Amino acid sequence: MNPHFLQTPLDYLKGIGPSRAKLLSSQLGLKTYQDLLHFFPNRYVDRSKFYKIASLQSTEAEVQIIGKITQIQKLGHQKGNRLVATFEDESGRMELVWFRGIKYIEEHLKLRTPYVVFGKLTSYAGTYSMPHPDMELLSTYEQSSHAGLQAIYPSTERLSKANLGNRFMMRCMQQLFSECGSSFSETLSKEILEHLKLLDRSIALYHIHFPKDTQMLARASARLKFEELFFIQLQLVRKNILRKKKIKGLPFHALGNYFNNFYSNHLPFELTNAQKRVIKEIRADVGSNAQMNRLLQGDVGSGKTIVAVMAILMAIDNGYQACLMAPTEILAQQHFQGVSELLRPLGLRVEILTGSVKKSARKPLLDSLKEGDIQVLIGTHALIEDPVIYKNLGLAIIDEQHRFGVAQRAKLWHKNALPPHILVMTATPIPRTLAMSVYGDLDLSVIDELPPGRKAIKTVWRSDQNRLKVFGFLKDEIAKGRQIYVVYPLINESEALDYKDLMDGYESISREFPMPQYQVSIVHGQMKADAKAYEMERFVKGETQIMVATTVIEVGVNVPNASVMLIESAERFGLSQLHQLRGRVGRGADQSFCILLSGNKVSKEGKTRLETMVATSDGFEIAEVDLKLRGPGDLMGTQQSGVLQLKIADILRDGDLLQKAREIAINLIKSDPELSKTNNKPILAAYLSLVKHKNIWNYIS
Repeated sequence: MNPHFLQTPLDYLKGIGPSRAKLLSSQLGLKTYQDLLHFFPNRYVDRSKFYKIASLQSTEAEVQIIGKITQIQKLGHQKGNRLVATFEDESGRMELVWFRGIKYIEEHLKLRTPYVVFGKLTSYAGTYSMPHPDMELLSTYEQSSHAGLQAIYPSTERLSKANLGNRFMMRCMQQLFSECGSSFSETLSKEILEHLKLLDRSIALYHIHFPKDTQMLARASARLKFEELFFIQLQLVRKNILRKKKIKGLPFHALGNYFNNFYSNHLPFELTNAQKRVIKEIRADVGSNAQMNRLLQGDVGSGKTIVAVMAILMAIDNGYQACLMAPTEILAQQHFQGVSELLRPLGLRVEILTGSVKKSARKPLLDSLKEGDIQVLIGTHALIEDPVIYKNLGLAIIDEQHRFGVAQRAKLWHKNALPPHILVMTATPIPRTLAMSVYGDLDLSVIDELPPGRKAIKTVWRSDQNRLKVFGFLKDEIAKGRQIYVVYPLINESEALDYKDLMDGYESISREFPMPQYQVSIVHGQMKADAKAYEMERFVKGETQIMVATTVIEVGVNVPNASVMLIESAERFGLSQLHQLRGRVGRGADQSFCILLSGNKVSKEGKTRLETMVATSDGFEIAEVDLKLRGPGDLMGTQQSGVLQLKIADILRDGDLLQKAREIAINLIKSDPELSKTNNKPILAAYLSLVKHKNIWNYIS
């Protein structure tokens, strides 16, 4: 078939026309024959089974019955009109009910003529009724080739009101296959089809819409899911491999004095095996002639900073500068203090650049950077502004990268004649299947063990009625010299309700922990940067025992003496947020605690989140639960969810298929990078068409 035929606008499909096409476009995003072909059912119902009215039970969701209409009547007032038909078979009677389209339906119903009705049952006062049934004359039903399984397509209320429901969609599909002749271009090679025992594409497409039986449906579904995941992985893998071939990297040939001196004499602790493994992976990347693009995942407290420092020293040893970009001033300040302290014995110059650096200090700093006197620059997105010119930037490290847009990251590429090596770090554990989909073009490193000697944080869930006991526990901890975080939810920094919650909470904490015996700091998003920094500093120095805050402290605060994290309204937080907040404690030698304080009534999903937090501290396990609860789009934020708006595959349920698709894509690109071999022609044609008609790069970091 001519592939351009599938780009035909839907207006031209018999039975649709311009006005219906407009509605299908606005409601379901269906514009072309191709869109309709790939508009897959979201479920199937078994139409092979018939019920007798006398044997109906209220537990049966959808039933199919043969019978006749014996009476039709209109009931209700002008606005609350409904049409009720008495429907009978030889065993009993029930009602068919319509609330809209009444005039049209009344005109077309035939009395005492056999019908097949199908739909959901409702029961009232012992009588069954079926609202808006799917109806067909028995004579028509017997003539049509009804399969046992019938597709049910996603729809909207607006389409139902316009009589463009499931029956209409099925007619459109039948017309489409009639016009297309059920012969669609193959997109996979014979080798892949034979290796995985997959159906031909034409057969799979027909049976996903009109399945012969459950076995054929399963095979059609597996074929189309694999195809969808395979082409996403093919684009990601090809991008990664071709970039390594085409984009020359800055070769860091040697591990020199700075790296060796630091490793031998100044490491503050023994590296874990996971840290050593990741440093070797980075070393291999920067030692090759290709540009490094690596994602470093490590749970809160796993020791990503020391790995970043070792990578920085590789750059400096080879005569290059390094920069570290963080999403907030607080986190940038934290990195600056940590990295400066680690590198002080080596006599290297480390500076910080954020929006709050005064103009008078900024000019000499930028001059020194341009001259190459500054080896390491740490800061916020101020690092990528136009006036910031590096002498020779060799390594850019981006922390908590999901907070930066693609355009911001791209700016770093142009800070040097050859693009610097990129190391992206995140403390947000990303499930394996999601990492393969969203970051599939980056190489992945994982620090999957915590430094030895860390005590597990004890996590408990308490409801409001236990508040006084919780406050008593906080007083005991403060008496031992410990400090405490009390965090309130802040979903939106301008949301008055959250701000009120925070201020009410601050007042109640101040009453319960009065001055001068206790000192309380407060930090929230509406404060000016210098006021925020002042309050933070007081807490860091131990001048205040309690820090009342919104989630501005979620990332980057490091106070080893803080041993308790109390999270108010914990049911309002997402799992990854709760996990990040918990990671703010447990940084010292003392036993630390995380107390999840919730209202007395918590939703089922809220309970799952809180129970998960109590049960495990494994970030990847938590991320898997989070993915199941929220779905991939929510987890990554809308900005990066596009690639995950899949037509038929599901990265949760189809993780094994995704892994298989990635392996096959990698092997294929390694053996035939340009997809130029004869047997790969169908793959190349499908790939080029996909790239032309759907640009997925906007959605992938």
